[in-house]
Amino acid sequence: MFKLLMTFRVAYETRNFSKAAEVLFISQPAVSNQIKQLEEEFQCVLFRRKGKQEMHPTPSADVLYHRVLNLKDDWDETVRLVKESDKKQIVCRMSASNTISVYYLPELLIELIKEFPEVRFEIDMKNSEEVLQEMNQHHIDFGFIEMPLMTDGMNRIEMMRDELVLAGNLSSNLWISREETSGVYHYMERYLLNQNIKPERLYVKNNEIIIKMLEQGIGKSMISRKAVPKGLSYETLGETYKRPLYFLKKDYVVQEELMGIAKVIESFYS
Repeated sequence: MFKLLMTFRVAYETRNFSKAAEVLFISQPAVSNQIKQLEEEFQCVLFRRKGKQEMHPTPSADVLYHRVLNLKDDWDETVRLVKESDKKQIVCRMSASNTISVYYLPELLIELIKEFPEVRFEIDMKNSEEVLQEMNQHHIDFGFIEMPLMTDGMNRIEMMRDELVLAGNLSSNLWISREETSGVYHYMERYLLNQNIKPERLYVKNNEIIIKMLEQGIGKSMISRKAVPKGLSYETLGETYKRPLYFLKKDYVVQEELMGIAKVIESFYS
């Protein structure tokens, strides 16, 4: 059945049984036969012909496709866990937003490496929404974000508060801003609205580049106080700009080692 569903997924995405056959390295009649088996199993029509080659999915196919995507993610996670369970070294994959990656995670990693020498830690840096997406797709075990995003199916635990400040050439009208999916962006937008400021803007996706520009006297920006380099002018903004940072973990953790890692992370910031 799983093989039939994977054939259906490719057929749905290509809208063409011949192209699906090329992707799957099987014959076009084999694709047609497997789709027919699924239609008999579900007692419905999945595709209707549209022109000579293109196939148009039915509403039943739309429903099945989205279910198959979730099934594929779960299957990939199962395969990974089974493969890794037979290895001596456990892998812990984590992803964190920019500020957390650079200014908070290193201290935590020192503790984790000391506590779990048998574990190989893999760290990736993305913005908060991308971290949440990685968690939802089972690509990582734990995440760290700077935005209070909706996190159905997982626990979102506040770790600490990070103070945002206004730094750089404070008299400049050029505001260097992170991208819209960044946590800092929303705080900057709120500040600009409250102060009735219509700024000249420059968008930069990386905090380190922003800080280097500020050091060169180019504009000003809202950054974490921990990121302010020595000698750079900055202005505090008050309690409302002390934002929470969050730790994400799934509602269930299969491996015992990962459960232990989660407990250490939570206690480290408590």
